[in-house]
Amino acid sequence: MFLASARKLRSFGIIGMNQRNFGLISKYNPRHLYPLVDDKLKTKLLAQKAGITVPKLLGTLDYQHDVRKLGEILAAYNQFVIKPVQGSGGKGILVISERDHNLYFKPSGDMISLEEIERHVSNILSGLHSLGGKPDSVMIESLIQLDPVFSDYSYEGIPDLRVIVLKGYPIMAMLRLTTHASDGKANLHQGAVGVGIDMGTGAALHAVQFGEPVQHHPDTRKTFAELVVPHWEKLLPLAAACYEMTGLGYLGVDIVLDRDLGPMIIELNARPGLSIQVANCAGLAPRVTVIEALKNIDPDPASRADFSKNNFSTNLRTPLLRQERTRSSDL
Repeated sequence: MFLASARKLRSFGIIGMNQRNFGLISKYNPRHLYPLVDDKLKTKLLAQKAGITVPKLLGTLDYQHDVRKLGEILAAYNQFVIKPVQGSGGKGILVISERDHNLYFKPSGDMISLEEIERHVSNILSGLHSLGGKPDSVMIESLIQLDPVFSDYSYEGIPDLRVIVLKGYPIMAMLRLTTHASDGKANLHQGAVGVGIDMGTGAALHAVQFGEPVQHHPDTRKTFAELVVPHWEKLLPLAAACYEMTGLGYLGVDIVLDRDLGPMIIELNARPGLSIQVANCAGLAPRVTVIEALKNIDPDPASRADFSKNNFSTNLRTPLLRQERTRSSDL
């Protein structure tokens, strides 16, 4: 992998941090709307009001003295996910996939005690994982059940789909696949695999781990060449509809496929990162230009999704990976 000059990155259509911050976030996301997505509990309630499926809420904790209630809340569940309400980048998320009396097990098989979970929750409440380090609240959600289609493509966790939406139009998508290195979390910085997805078909285009191209999953050894995201005709309109739901013009929509409940929204992000360009081996800039050239925004999310399928499909399946790629400290 090589470091490219700013001019060369621009020629590839790569958007950097400054352009994202001032040309997209500041331009399209009114600050008064940030709490709708920065607060995961508000996002969940907003999605439910809009009729969008989300993971079931099992409980919330708001203050340090609430920690004593944790054992009672968890007693009825063998699987659950603990999240900071105002966390970001997957920080502070604890996934429990199995329980044996007072012992809990992460997807990796690592054991954790109730006392350790209480300590983790106390750290979340103190603001250790929140935006700006401010005191936070805790959400406890039901554990999403892995869709069998991903059983060979994800390890010790649940993959998710990140879709970038501009002015209501999905413009780029990436599947984040969990690995042993990522501790079962769909976080690229921790070692999850990012797979660029063709907007027209839902087929895998390119895959990277730690910024380097990979041809197969590092744990299961399954090749990505055959990977196609199911329910693609439902996923893109679902992402597009988040524009009306939030009013945010530049948005990262995170979607999971539950074995029993199908597609559901797990998180929205008003400041989505730019590593999706690395996973797709393509820049966002040309697609931003297409959307900004539109005189009117189609009021129908499904029609906007169809527009994106028709205009942003690369029609590439083989080879899965291009060896030509770029890296910048801006990504």
